[in-house]
Amino acid sequence: TPIKFMGVGEKIDEFEAFHPDRLASRILGMGDVVSLVEKAQENLDQEESMRMAEKMLKAEFDFEDFLSQMKQMKKMGSMGSIAKMLPGMGNVKVGDKEEASLGRNEAIILSMTKEERRLPRILAGSRRKRIAEGSGVQIKDVNQLIKQFSQMQKMMKKMKGGKMKKLMSSFGGSDGMPD
Repeated sequence: TPIKFMGVGEKIDEFEAFHPDRLASRILGMGDVVSLVEKAQENLDQEESMRMAEKMLKAEFDFEDFLSQMKQMKKMGSMGSIAKMLPGMGNVKVGDKEEASLGRNEAIILSMTKEERRLPRILAGSRRKRIAEGSGVQIKDVNQLIKQFSQMQKMMKKMKGGKMKKLMSSFGGSDGMPD
């Protein structure tokens, strides 16, 4: 009898269809982009993804959006299982440290008020201290997340109206978004 499914984790729901050619590609470190796309289509909300892309193009990305993105990533599985599907990333070890970092970042964002999530510029020292205490981390962890977030925002502002818009327009529509 042919093999139909294979276990990809320790939990009972961590099964996927068995494709020998795709598995061979993963083993050889060439990734499995087809399975990654299938997994994304199964787990990601397309409307939410389009809304997020529009916000990124307009450089209106906030911590609410960042949190939403992290939750969508979690639906796809562990960072390690996703990395194995990317070409050249099969041998890169994405471990517990990175997974813990994602969880820590989520806890930090959830410790913010809705206003703080929407307006990160109001995150002064006293607010950062309260957020750190509320999320069970050190202030340096909160500062690091805010720094990473600021860098992402700067990058999005640079892309606003530039190369990213041209790239998105190749997918259809005058503003880069499909009609």
